[in-house]
Amino acid sequence: MLSIQEVFKIGRGPSSSHTMGPEKAARIFKESHPDADSYQVRLYGSLCKTGKGHGTDRVLYETLAPVPTEVQFCQETPADVSHPNTMDFLSLKDGKVTDTMRALSVGGGDIVIEGQKSSSGEDVYPESSFAEVLEFCNFRGLDLAEYVELTEGKQIREYLHTVWDQMNRTIQEGLETEGVLPGPLRVERKARKLYNFHLEHDHPQIQECRLISAYAFACSEQNADCGTVVTAPTCGSCGVVPAAFLYVKNQRGLTDEQMISGLEVAGLIGNLIKHNASVSGAECGCQAEIGAACSMAAGGLAYLYGLSANQIQYAAEIALEHHLGLTCDPILGLVQVPCIERNAVAANRAMNACNLAFFLSDTQRISFDIAVRTMYETGISMNRRFLETSEGGLAKMYGRRNTMQD
Repeated sequence: MLSIQEVFKIGRGPSSSHTMGPEKAARIFKESHPDADSYQVRLYGSLCKTGKGHGTDRVLYETLAPVPTEVQFCQETPADVSHPNTMDFLSLKDGKVTDTMRALSVGGGDIVIEGQKSSSGEDVYPESSFAEVLEFCNFRGLDLAEYVELTEGKQIREYLHTVWDQMNRTIQEGLETEGVLPGPLRVERKARKLYNFHLEHDHPQIQECRLISAYAFACSEQNADCGTVVTAPTCGSCGVVPAAFLYVKNQRGLTDEQMISGLEVAGLIGNLIKHNASVSGAECGCQAEIGAACSMAAGGLAYLYGLSANQIQYAAEIALEHHLGLTCDPILGLVQVPCIERNAVAANRAMNACNLAFFLSDTQRISFDIAVRTMYETGISMNRRFLETSEGGLAKMYGRRNTMQD
């Protein structure tokens, strides 16, 4: 497996696969062809279906500027395209094509360029399943955060301090900002309202839900407004881990150093999901984004609560299992509805998964590794209309409602 730095990336929203990935690919192609008179970019599959709403064309024009660029949304997908987030780059000189490059945006801001070695780096972790990690930790007498540091080196903590600082900054910016998000849906920002909403008798459980939701909305609204966020593991699910973590830090008076250890464990869980399944909504649905984020948050919280490694994997399994089959159906292709609300729901669900793991770990029947494999099998078996194309589910029902009203 690769470093957990590939799980936590800092970048601009609203989509790791539809904006961060294409931006990365465009930079690589531009650097390789500085003398081109013009560029063409052809978008296929999910990039074509929801690229407008996700701002794919905008980020491509910005990245390839000042060279004239034509972005084509191709309704017909070539037979040799194997991934739903595929794009072809063409460089032109004197009106003739001089070179081409095919790039796959595979989720979490990562890309694969056909015919080239992966740009994500070399494997860092020899273990590739939770069972293998647990066996190694038991043999060496390590907890999961210590395992991450032993494998990656102490520098991983320095990187995660930057990640944690950005997570907090994004939440704070989201809580301070009001108004309407860009796009035709005219979605009102709700984070500040949630944060400042007080009842005369605010029950602790209601307060917990309200604050966690406010933090999650703050992150996700910043993402939807093209702000700077941390993929955890994607832009569309960026609010889950920060929201749950910040709430627990404040409630328990934890230090930043403790939170970094929690992020190490959350990153390890996300890494296992990314390595053995997918974090791409276009490939496996929202279960691969929100489900993975909830699993990461639940496992990280379990570590912060002092639970055992086995209880941690159970918390992560519960969180992932109960997102199985969740479709990716963003209305109008925007990372707003239902995406923002799902971050809040998943952050609260992570707390519940952690609590259940504490009480019921001796009754577990399904392992985390099985849940990960099941998620991937479920995702690749889904109808394509429910995989970030906005052609099914809520997106279709919303479009049908508007048509009837018109």
